[in-house]
Amino acid sequence: MARELFGTDGIRGRANAGKLTADIAMKVGQAAGKLFLRGDHRHRVVIGKDTRLSGYMMENALTAGFTSVGMDVILTGPLPTPAVALLTREMRADIGVMISASHNKFADNGIKLFGPDGFKLSDADEEAIEAEMGREQPLAQAEKIGRARRIDDARGRYIHAVKQSLPDEIRLDGLKIVVDCAHGAAYDVAPTAIWELGAKVVAMGVSPNGLNINDGVGSTDLDAIRARVVDERAHIGIALDGDADRLIVIDEKGEVVDGDQIMALIGTTMAEQGLLKGGGVVATVMSNLGLERYLAGKGLDLIRTKVGDRYVLEAMKAGGYNVGGEQSGHMILLDHATTGDGTIAALQVLGALVKSGKPASELLHLFDPVPQLLKNVRYDGGNPLESESVKYAISQAEGELAGSGRLVIRKSGTEPLIRVMAEGDDAAQVERVVDGVCKAVEDAA
Repeated sequence: MARELFGTDGIRGRANAGKLTADIAMKVGQAAGKLFLRGDHRHRVVIGKDTRLSGYMMENALTAGFTSVGMDVILTGPLPTPAVALLTREMRADIGVMISASHNKFADNGIKLFGPDGFKLSDADEEAIEAEMGREQPLAQAEKIGRARRIDDARGRYIHAVKQSLPDEIRLDGLKIVVDCAHGAAYDVAPTAIWELGAKVVAMGVSPNGLNINDGVGSTDLDAIRARVVDERAHIGIALDGDADRLIVIDEKGEVVDGDQIMALIGTTMAEQGLLKGGGVVATVMSNLGLERYLAGKGLDLIRTKVGDRYVLEAMKAGGYNVGGEQSGHMILLDHATTGDGTIAALQVLGALVKSGKPASELLHLFDPVPQLLKNVRYDGGNPLESESVKYAISQAEGELAGSGRLVIRKSGTEPLIRVMAEGDDAAQVERVVDGVCKAVEDAA
């Protein structure tokens, strides 16, 4: 069936409008609750959120939906997406829900769903929920309506789990670390976990007010943390996004270290320790060709998927890999978490920094990226990629890059954008190719 609500990462859109209203959220709760009322035990759902103002509305609406069909609700308050996945599994819940629009600004919000194993729901499960939302749901009898309970120790449980991802002998004493939490879900847990391991923490983006999430801070807006790392003479900077499932690192010189470099470090470090499974790393089509060449030089494979951490995870599970991620900073380390976890990934980087004794600028720049350019073209409707003129422009671009680079064209899963990316050894050629395709898309749109 056609998916109208669910995209590549759950449901996402403008809060209190379109597909992100309280009414829709309640229907999601009822439909998902019905589908996961399996077995004769008392059923429960874990609901977490980031710091957006609309999170209160969505949390209450989802709670009403789940309890109305007989499912108990456990509310965690603001907590990273991976923490909700962890608690869903630990608390033997039937389903988990994260209310977040990740790196988007406060006016957007979203709903991400996890199964009892802590993994994001499959496409089939999401399609089944969407189908059920169009039907009238049988409500629980009065005595079987669910209860809602807010737990106070969720943050402590997550901090403990995060610290367990590092060997006991690793301490961060002597390191000065800037931690930018984007005024988002990790505003308390990430600085606390890193401080408890011995580091001197300079925290920023830790004063959420409901409106400032991802506003001038976080992994998608790096100017502030780059300047702060240099000003503080810190050893390294850690930038998370609004729901803390992605990580970007800043070295001591203020230079950005993206997800490709982080995957290169974690993957090769684990390979040297005999801990890497599958003989390679899983990434998306957007990862730089330089990463692929670097891993090949170490005897490791790079397995590419469609864009979206859910597709990375599917390939990891299917092929037995334990390290995967995206250039944008999603890092999935299946030995420690069931979804992307920026804080756990940060600790692996910090552990490698401690062991190496090298400055971050030396440790984290493992390969030279080939020239890569990404541009977005916004469209109002229809499908510009079906235009014959666009198809011709893409064909011409692919022919020009053949043997020396790559072209990737895709629709955004969360916004009305066509993303045009090319990379190759010739920067001028890459720019020419991208501009040509973008113009064709603009004309068609």
